[in-house]
Amino acid sequence: MSLLAATTSSYPLLPKPNHPAASYTSWSSCKPISSNSVPSLPISYTCRRHNFMASVAFNPSGNFDLSLTDEDEEEKSQVTPPMPPTEGRFEIVVDTENIQRLDLSPLLRINGIKSLAEADPKELLQQTVGFTLNYTREDPYDPRELSEFPDIRLWFVRLDATYPWLPAVLDWRAGELARYAAMVVPHQMSMRMGVVFNPEALELFVMKKVFIVYSWLKEQNVPKPKLKTGDMARMLGFRIGDELFDLIDAHNVDRS
Repeated sequence: MSLLAATTSSYPLLPKPNHPAASYTSWSSCKPISSNSVPSLPISYTCRRHNFMASVAFNPSGNFDLSLTDEDEEEKSQVTPPMPPTEGRFEIVVDTENIQRLDLSPLLRINGIKSLAEADPKELLQQTVGFTLNYTREDPYDPRELSEFPDIRLWFVRLDATYPWLPAVLDWRAGELARYAAMVVPHQMSMRMGVVFNPEALELFVMKKVFIVYSWLKEQNVPKPKLKTGDMARMLGFRIGDELFDLIDAHNVDRS
């Protein structure tokens, strides 16, 4: 049985596109598991294929408003937008040239700190980190979202490989974690719901980040690493049992 529960695997992360959505016939929607029936560790991950997509409204508290019916689109509840950026957060400003050159130097010149790698982890966690993408489209009428441009996605893949713990310090409440995931996890665009993740890909991404972030938080002596890591996973729709962290602690890997 799986070690995590999926609250859901598809929800809107970015503004709804104004171009037709691709076919979803090969994609799954996930049935959420009631919190009252979720055991602490051996939790099933229930995915079923439907002839309709799950309508999920995401809000910054990590809660989800689910509708798994095929009711008319006009009757769907509107998606709750994320909150504004956290005041005083560290901003990473990336332009088109950075993207095209796979240049991560913007992380070396962040207002208020020398570089991301040298920053105090507790300060990053407290003030959070966000992105400003100043990307110029070759075609100004290109309707694609930023997460659909291959060069932008590749830049974020390199970023994720270089700073794998970065999701832990992003401005979750303003939607930065969700947008980050959209850059590195396969998904499709829906005119009604925005980004719809591939559920298996999202599950693998979340589990990988759980392992990385939990170990990083412990190395940095951050209080309550289990709670922080669990909150991160919950923001992406997954519930992590304490027993998973116990297994990690019992079989710790010395990376020195």
